[in-house]
Amino acid sequence: MAGGAHKELCSGERAVVLLFVFRVALSVPSSLFLHASALCLLSLAALFVEISVESSNVSLQRFKTRPGASSGILLGASTLPSVMLSRLIQISRVLSIHENGVEERAYLEMQYWTVSACCLGVLVFFLYLQATSRKNWGSPFSLFTREMSCTYLCVLLYMVTCYFCFKSKTNAGWFGSNMWYLISHGAATAVLIQHILQKFPSCASIGEALLVSAGMVLCFGDMLTHTLAKLSILSVSSKSYYLSNRTHTEILTVIQGELLGLFLVPFFFKLTLQIWGYYRNTSTPRKIESTILFYTSTIVMLAFLMPAWMNFVHNFGVHPLLWVLNFVFTSPLERLALCSYWICVICISVLRFYKISKQSKTERILLRKYYHLVAVLMFVPALIFQPSFLDLAFGTALMVFLLLEMIRVWEIWPLGKMVHQFMNAFTDHRDSDVLIVSHFSLLLGCALPKWMSSGFNDRPLAPFAGILSLGIGDTMASMVGHKYGVLRWSKAGKKTVEGTAAGITSVWVACYILLPLLASSGYILSQHWGSLLIAVTLSGLLEAYTAQLDNAFIPLVFYSLLCL
Repeated sequence: MAGGAHKELCSGERAVVLLFVFRVALSVPSSLFLHASALCLLSLAALFVEISVESSNVSLQRFKTRPGASSGILLGASTLPSVMLSRLIQISRVLSIHENGVEERAYLEMQYWTVSACCLGVLVFFLYLQATSRKNWGSPFSLFTREMSCTYLCVLLYMVTCYFCFKSKTNAGWFGSNMWYLISHGAATAVLIQHILQKFPSCASIGEALLVSAGMVLCFGDMLTHTLAKLSILSVSSKSYYLSNRTHTEILTVIQGELLGLFLVPFFFKLTLQIWGYYRNTSTPRKIESTILFYTSTIVMLAFLMPAWMNFVHNFGVHPLLWVLNFVFTSPLERLALCSYWICVICISVLRFYKISKQSKTERILLRKYYHLVAVLMFVPALIFQPSFLDLAFGTALMVFLLLEMIRVWEIWPLGKMVHQFMNAFTDHRDSDVLIVSHFSLLLGCALPKWMSSGFNDRPLAPFAGILSLGIGDTMASMVGHKYGVLRWSKAGKKTVEGTAAGITSVWVACYILLPLLASSGYILSQHWGSLLIAVTLSGLLEAYTAQLDNAFIPLVFYSLLCL
């Protein structure tokens, strides 16, 4: 077992992730030294937890994770904190020139510590599982293994670093409330990741579930904080740290509200089924009744309940959905033409690729990469000419995907079986019998870098991180590796050196072509070619080595490196 653990310690994925973390940490200015120290300590703690979990296999047996994937704890715990720290570095670079954006820096700083606390909470949870497992109690010295001792030390040093960082900036009273704020987010993430791994078995690795859990807690915690601020529960001194009016726009409020509404639809739907069954004296409603109740629950939640919250936290002046329609038709020649272009591309590609999947012997992995190319065709023009409209379009597409997935899982008439049949034509080993997640990861991989680039952004390529890494790099790596790849990175994996080289080269060429195009569109270019080469190479190597869902992690890693 010790030899296996040592072998895993030298894995390519871990080496690339640690290089990524140290690249971010070495780029910080002196004012963010404690933040970088905390990131390194968090990553080391995640590394030791991953080694301990995979060597003992205790936590992996408790949860049924995605087959064929490693735990991914290091990558899952390091990604979002690194992204937030990269944004802080970017904001600090802007503040060194002029003093605008101080409020946004305070907000991002709080977001960084919040998402770090979310990841730390999950690490502490897995430490608890290791300590309380029956296998570990079998030996009185098993709790004090080298990995566990190092983890405890890293967690302790992380807490000390966090303490000194906040103590130097805040008064004693607000410091205490701030700590409770972070602790509550860490606890919520630990609870949520248990729920995801138990309710959706074989759908995700631990690292993928950690990424989703921390992201959801961060997003919906932000919504709760804005609600508390409107209720005047937050103190005035706390609002600059917790809130940022510059980044919390009408579009973000609509996206957050409707997404939360969709996540609440299953609970609301089950409640209406129980009430209906109680009055009808039946435990299983008829299919037509459940269909009507589902659509009614969805409409009530998305058209009435969540818009009421949106108007409460952000005064739209009209119904938020009417505001969306007004926004779409404000510039009809551009936005309506873009919508028409999207509809044509979607219809042609969906019909064509589905026909190919039924009649051709083309492997599914190549069929799926065609959709990556479609993402390039759809999103690049919009990102250059209508970036704010693309934010709203990404949110709308994600809501449609979530709604269709619920309809597919519950077989809601009349689309349930049709959606299931269509989606099954493009699934692979990473999709389970419960959920199909590949299309979600592709959409979010393209959308998250664009959403996070709101506000100050002096790196014009950063919003394109998902489109470049998935639409071009991942596609070329798969196609070239599949047809011409000979040298494999590992005996167990399928990724080839030729595919990785093609992916890195294609992204580099795309950046070389895109930068002059952005300059002609009015963007100020400040991207250093050396930093860009490091970003492209590290993200390409991570795609080659990782066993995690690359659509979810590669865009975030590439975005983080592009911000430096």
